[in-house]
Amino acid sequence: MTLDQGIQAIQPAPVRKTIHVRTTPDRAFDVFTRNMTRWWPRTHSIAASPLAEVVVEPQVGGRWFERGEDGSECDWGRVLAWEPPGRLMRAWQIDPQWRFNPDLVTEVELRFTADGEGTRVELEHRNLERMGEHAEAARAAYDSENGWSGLLDGFAAAADAD
Repeated sequence: MTLDQGIQAIQPAPVRKTIHVRTTPDRAFDVFTRNMTRWWPRTHSIAASPLAEVVVEPQVGGRWFERGEDGSECDWGRVLAWEPPGRLMRAWQIDPQWRFNPDLVTEVELRFTADGEGTRVELEHRNLERMGEHAEAARAAYDSENGWSGLLDGFAAAADAD
């Protein structure tokens, strides 16, 4: 066995985030999926036209996409698990250059669990090694304030506002 055969490539750890919202799991799931446009930043768009709407089709195999102000649509991924109000898993198919790539599949799983007078929301973005040489940079971006941390803060503000 050569040294190269004995060493496995180091894979980036999944991005994990947890947040607490002051609403029920049903309502939190609804705000996250059916009201995504309300809290998703307009700056987080990969389409040519300015972002008008973020859509998650409510079933396994459903599309996750953005609709531009001009009516055009740009896919972000697919729904892999739809288990309201407790679990949602989506394929994230946006590459490190912020373009939709149908051949790339990383997973974003969310769990919504009753916790006291609210809901604990746990997010895990995994399989980042599938981004190849860009995996560590992508992980750093997703783990940043401009990534899932900031997105979940926006979600929490929308969920808590009701």
